[in-house]
Parts: sequence; C-alpha cells; structure tokens
Amino acid sequence: MFAEFKKFAMRGNVLDMAIGIIIGAAFGKIVSSFVADVLMPPLGLLMGGLDFSNLYLNLSGQAYATFAEAKAAGAPIIGYGAFINTVIDFTLVAFAIFVLIKQVNRFKAKEAAAEPSTKDCTFCLSPIPLKASRCPHCTSQLS
Repeated sequence: MFAEFKKFAMRGNVLDMAIGIIIGAAFGKIVSSFVADVLMPPLGLLMGGLDFSNLYLNLSGQAYATFAEAKAAGAPIIGYGAFINTVIDFTLVAFAIFVLIKQVNRFKAKEAAAEPSTKDCTFCLSPIPLKASRCPHCTSQLS
C-alpha cells in the first residue's frame, strides 16, 4: 500500500498541484496584504474616512465603540465590513490569477497544424490519400 501511495504521490500532476497550492496560498497572502494595507485605506479616505473592517451590526443592544471591542466582549455581532474586505480581496485575487493565466497562455508555444494526409476527389469529393492516382470511391483517374 505504501508503494502504491508513493507512486501516486510522485506522479507529475500531483506534484504540480501541490506546488500550485503552495504558491497560490503565498500569492493570496500578498494580495490580501495589498487589499488591506494599500487599497482599502485610500478607498476608505475617499469615502469620508470609512474603514470597512470596523463596520458591524451589533445584535446585543449594548453600545461598543469598535468592532474589536464588541468582539472582545463576546457580543453577538455581524461583521459585514470584514465580509466586504474579503469580497474585494477575492475579486482582486481572481482578477490577478485571470491576468496571470492569460499571459502564460499567450507565451505558450502554439501547436503546429498537422499536415493533411488526405485530399478530396475532384469528381465525387470523397477523401482519398494524397498519393492516390485513382479514387477508390468513384474510380476516376486523378491528375
């Protein structure tokens, strides 16, 4: 059983997938930092100093100054600001991956078209081998 697992794990597709997941996780951290530390502060400033991460709906009825204070107190809250940040983060990650894949596909070598091995008979339009001198379907003499 161990030998079968080793054979499975060492196949190229499994290793490629594992490497992709590791790089994807690291890339996700970079984009998350970009969203939280670079993109959201100016966006919040443009919206009148709004910080999305502090937007929440308090379900307890007690007043809390910040999201962190309400969370620390164990109050039932809906942190929709964090959800907005996560949606923006996901959108940017998806867009960045789309652009990356588009560029990789652009640089991939295009497969050469296979040379045809048949031609059409000029009389009956049936496919025949290129070197044929007579059509096997209509028996016409080919030039």
